[in-house]
Amino acid sequence: MSANEMQDDPIRGTSRGHSPVPLSVLDLSTVGVEDSASEVLRGTTELARGVERWGYHRMWLAEHHGMPGIASSSPSVVLAHLAAHTRTLRLGSGGVMLPNHAPLVVAEQFGTLQALHPGRIDLGIGRAPGTDQATARALRRTEGPASADDFPQQLGELLAFLSDDFPIEHPYADVQAVPRGDPPPVWLLGSSGFSAQVAGGLGLPFAFAHHFSAQNTEPALELYRESFRPSGVLDEPYAMIGVQAVAADSEQEALDVVRPIALSMLKLRQGLPGKQPTRQQAREYPYTELDRAFVDDWLAEAVHGTPERVRAELDELRTRTGAQELMLTANVPDAETKLHSFELIAKAHGMI
Repeated sequence: MSANEMQDDPIRGTSRGHSPVPLSVLDLSTVGVEDSASEVLRGTTELARGVERWGYHRMWLAEHHGMPGIASSSPSVVLAHLAAHTRTLRLGSGGVMLPNHAPLVVAEQFGTLQALHPGRIDLGIGRAPGTDQATARALRRTEGPASADDFPQQLGELLAFLSDDFPIEHPYADVQAVPRGDPPPVWLLGSSGFSAQVAGGLGLPFAFAHHFSAQNTEPALELYRESFRPSGVLDEPYAMIGVQAVAADSEQEALDVVRPIALSMLKLRQGLPGKQPTRQQAREYPYTELDRAFVDDWLAEAVHGTPERVRAELDELRTRTGAQELMLTANVPDAETKLHSFELIAKAHGMI
């Protein structure tokens, strides 16, 4: 495959400048204690413009519900807005949590996005609800919890709606997802081996959430590669990993930026999700010994520091995991700080 073909490939992309692999961005529209959702979503729009300008390959939005600290509950709505404010950047869901939605609705939403912005839309699919069980029941309008056993059927229906490829005897054989056209590329997301095996068996690209399940990254990628079967989408495995990455002008500044993220993760683990605390609140929080152990472990897995250090750690992670693409996320509410971080990383990789 030539360099020009790589650049045109919606899945593989191309490396920019001196970066050994394509770099992409995942945004959660993080809300701080001093922010409004409107301010944060405006920041997400500015981020999309910035990462397009700096040569990142794609930008995805997460789906979470019932979390005051995350404004990203409707990826398809925000993606339409971002696509209208950018020109070339690939945009997608990281991901649509399929158990929360009827597959036909997802096919229609992303078919519409693809029709509005041909060749720029990705459809990342996850099987977790992205919320607590009560909110998940409200989303699904069902009483029982979702079963992992249901996901392959839901995924199969979604893929069939996108490709108009139901068997003639299927009850949905005469149902069409409109508008119709070339479907967006479908990715499977995961933080364990289940989705890795499903993605491999279907010959789909796989995105692993290294940023919150680092211990499972290499085993899951190994499962994906072992189970991979060539398909009409890919002739060989293509793995991307999500990485929490923050660059700043100094090591101390970077640490100050990521500490509130670590505290937010601690509160989430304790079942107390909320808006992200300020730097001062993170410094003054009364950590127990167990709290500090959790925060230290989280900080050890997050990539943070000067641009040179971030570049070196990302290169080491790419080499160790064999990932073909890195998707960087920075759960930082302040738009200026977040933009500065992604610009520094792009410069360190020779993308600008």
